[in-house]
Amino acid sequence: MRTTLEDLYYGNITPNEQRMTPGSEMKKAVDRVTGYEKQLMEQLGESEQETLTKLIRSQHEINSITATENFILGFRLGVRIMAECMDDNDGDIRTGGE
Repeated sequence: MRTTLEDLYYGNITPNEQRMTPGSEMKKAVDRVTGYEKQLMEQLGESEQETLTKLIRSQHEINSITATENFILGFRLGVRIMAECMDDNDGDIRTGGE
């Protein structure tokens, strides 16, 4: 536990930065998207390329917001699960209560 807290303090924990494993499904999907983007850019004029770039940046922003929200929701769920596990008076009828 102390190591995790120290890593958090020193900024060594960055859940939004992950390395892609070469050959993984994620890496393959990213490579496909990159290839399609390059192919499409070559077919478009300058004005259309600018519009596509804006679209891609906007989608990245949406993805970033979604990832942040999902991280927070997951973290909160984890805390709720931990809190429930620590509750001594959770209504478990097997403990007696007589």
